[in-house]
Amino acid sequence: MATDKIRIKGAREHNLKNVDVTIPRDQLVVFTGLSGSGKSSLAFDTIYADGQRRYVESLSSYARQFLGQMEKPDVDYIEGLSPAISIDQKTTSRNPRSTVGTVTEIYDYLRLLYARIGVPHCPICGREIKQQTIDQIVDKVLSLDEGDRIQVLAPVVRGRKGEHLKEFESARRSGFVRVRADGSIFDLTEEIKLDKNKKHNIEVVIDRLVIKEGIKSRLTDSLETATSLSGGLVIIDVVGKEELLFSQNYACPEHGVSIEELEPRMFSFNNPFGACEKCTGLGTFLKVDPDLVVPDKKKSIRQGAIRASGWYYKDSSTISHMYYDGLAKAYGFTLDTPFAEIPKKGQEAILYGTGKKAIEMTRQNEYGTGVYKTTFEGIINNLERRFRETSSNWMREEIQDVMSSVLCPDCGGDRLKKESLAVTIAGKNIIEFTNMSVVDELSFIENMHLSERDEMIAGQVFKEIKERLTFLKSVGLGYLTLARSATTLSGGESQRIRLATQIGSSLMGVLYILDEPSIGLHQRDNDKLIGTLKRLRDLGNTLIVVEHDEDTIREADYIVDIGPGAGVYGGEVVAAGSLRDIENCKESITGQYLCGAQKIEVPKSRRKGNGKFIEVKKASQNNLKNVNVKIPLGTFTCVTGVSGSGKSSLINEVLYKALAKELNGAKSRPGKHQKIVGMENLDKVIGIDQSPIGRTPRSNPATYTGVFTDIRNFFAETADAKARGYTSSRFSFNVKGGRCEACQGDGIIKIEMHFLPDIFVPCDVCHGKRYNRETLEVKYKGKSIYDVLEMSIDEAYVFFENIPRIKAKLQTLLDVGLGYIKLGQPATTLSGGEAQRVKLSLELSRRATGKTIYVLDEPTTGLHTADVHKLIGVLQRLVDAGNTIIVIEHNLDIVKVADYIIDIGPEGGDQGGEIVATGTPEKVAKVAGSYTGKYLQKMLADSQ
Repeated sequence: MATDKIRIKGAREHNLKNVDVTIPRDQLVVFTGLSGSGKSSLAFDTIYADGQRRYVESLSSYARQFLGQMEKPDVDYIEGLSPAISIDQKTTSRNPRSTVGTVTEIYDYLRLLYARIGVPHCPICGREIKQQTIDQIVDKVLSLDEGDRIQVLAPVVRGRKGEHLKEFESARRSGFVRVRADGSIFDLTEEIKLDKNKKHNIEVVIDRLVIKEGIKSRLTDSLETATSLSGGLVIIDVVGKEELLFSQNYACPEHGVSIEELEPRMFSFNNPFGACEKCTGLGTFLKVDPDLVVPDKKKSIRQGAIRASGWYYKDSSTISHMYYDGLAKAYGFTLDTPFAEIPKKGQEAILYGTGKKAIEMTRQNEYGTGVYKTTFEGIINNLERRFRETSSNWMREEIQDVMSSVLCPDCGGDRLKKESLAVTIAGKNIIEFTNMSVVDELSFIENMHLSERDEMIAGQVFKEIKERLTFLKSVGLGYLTLARSATTLSGGESQRIRLATQIGSSLMGVLYILDEPSIGLHQRDNDKLIGTLKRLRDLGNTLIVVEHDEDTIREADYIVDIGPGAGVYGGEVVAAGSLRDIENCKESITGQYLCGAQKIEVPKSRRKGNGKFIEVKKASQNNLKNVNVKIPLGTFTCVTGVSGSGKSSLINEVLYKALAKELNGAKSRPGKHQKIVGMENLDKVIGIDQSPIGRTPRSNPATYTGVFTDIRNFFAETADAKARGYTSSRFSFNVKGGRCEACQGDGIIKIEMHFLPDIFVPCDVCHGKRYNRETLEVKYKGKSIYDVLEMSIDEAYVFFENIPRIKAKLQTLLDVGLGYIKLGQPATTLSGGEAQRVKLSLELSRRATGKTIYVLDEPTTGLHTADVHKLIGVLQRLVDAGNTIIVIEHNLDIVKVADYIIDIGPEGGDQGGEIVATGTPEKVAKVAGSYTGKYLQKMLADSQ
């Protein structure tokens, strides 16, 4: 059997139709095809799943119980498979402690570096700290007040788990009488029991003294004994005062500030030894934000100015009304006074309470009226107390809506203790280093001058750090900082970080499967990414890349085109081979676009807009440099720029959040800007992203778009349903009545298996049909409600062609190219691109006001060129109705059809945040300093 090929025989996962395909090993292989054609089913759900399953099955049953079980994919066999590593986009950490530095493990090397060659300074005066001698420690202790009682303690265990019986026994044998464990004094003759799963601090009591004349000799002996026991550390416990820590290693002679020996854990914000004690290493606090509690200060309390849990204005019988009434009388305003016009003291009393001042309250209920005096704690104090005390997740989420992050007052967002921040290398502490961009960090390391001793100690660590930073730069992430929170990374960014980590591991003979690594990358950085993929291949690995990007397809060694259509119309290998083979295949839609037989045309003319503008003034969020930008309304505007240039900061953080707050009444805090002019020309803003349309399998395209309500109403109007007295609720699988109660309308039942994956079996009562027998007997044209849910959108459109209301909504789903998905397809199985298009179809079905602004962030993610073609048609329809569309996009097919472009840059990170060019694509293409213009010029020339 040849080992230079991977052979897949009879793959039937999802929509795959018994696919047989042979892939060369140690090559860069691209899987392409229409969105929903079955690429991911073959790459991830078949090849990766089987590679992973086989590896896991080679482990012991004990190890397997921790890894979870893997189902065998629906395939006859796969030959020539290597251990598989999947690098997908669903791996962004949701942990607020994760940063780019911790995810790439660069921060671990930095901690080691700072612990070994860092120069400690006094956190008070900034003076470099040197080691303390026993004489210096003696002088410091004798300077205490005469009569002070002290204990000399030797810390033998610091923050370590275990029962520590050996340490107790050793101290007993050495003749010591007492120890202090976790702050409590124990006699060594008694049995000391510690929880072995908790971290403990143990100090041996060396001596107990009173500060007075003549103790110098005894104190010196005791200190020497203590430092020899603990390796240079000694604690002086002064009764009734703060205890003192001395170190033979490091201390400031002026302020007496001691720093224990530098260890890597001192620089970890995830370890109590390094983390700032106030914020426990998070750097921020969640605080109730007064701007979110009162989002619109022009409204009065009666009009609903206060938008916080438990404090909405309802009627005179509520407790909140009683407080509002009492506060209004006490501070001279009415419930109809706009919040902004309430006296400052009144505003402070409403939000922060009346302190010790009691005010008169009138309580009304069905039993009568009572008057009494009481203090008021304030809405913000009330919300923060409830947030701390509640055990209800729902309540915490409700209050979290009016909270925002504020920097920790102790560390200023730096996460570490001031002692750790006082350690520097070449004048920078570890946080200052991680706040630089990857490009700046590399330049800083290159230009660093170290002593010969430091070079010997840290040479290997520097090499590792430099390599990893270079890998990040090579995948187009040079603009990121290591301190950037992993929760703020896009799917494409987190995937490329994992890619950089994999290159760092230098493995050979591995099968890497990547899911659209080019997402979120500007054309300029694409070449870097392709070079990185080739480097991974040249190490001796096989790469399977699921990709729509033309550059990547053209650079591949082997291409597999899956189609011909999507969903039920796909699942077959249309063509496989070299680029020439794909281009020559007439059945391949991908090939037709690659060879130029089909293309997205450049519009003959560009819209000028309706003469009105929305203008952002002095935006300075993140890296934006006081940007002013005018966006013409009634146009298709595209915002472009290299990754990290500030596109999302300007559009998502500043413009969208400000419009959502003003037009939609959303609880959002817009990014930093001076003002936005022209909001009166709009009536609402709609953000259409790629988040799922529902979190459970019960949600589907029919329920999301509302067409299922129309279908249920229609079934309730049939003669059968009327004869039985059924209403539309009878045809819902979410409520009792018509659904099958054995599976509660799910159609499947989960059976939990020990040591094996959970099995989902069709319900044996309804046989997977979700409804009970009586409901399924109601039919229209011979089809039950279940049969309708199983139809594709294409089939349903023909089936309901005489029902205008249903037909119109299905038409919009067809317009966005989703004819292949089932009406009842669970939301959890839709891709990001499909979910986004379902949302777009819902917008198309609504009556246009002509004053709506739509904001889309990279809508072409996961879309084939043919699907992009359809998407452009949909977006142009929305603009033709008088609306405005703003799209953040790198895909040049979208950029070239826009009416207006705003190019931000010129680079990413600190080197970006400026407007490079604005105007039509033709105008931007002529701007010398615009990277987008450079690539656009070629695109526009090819189109002509």
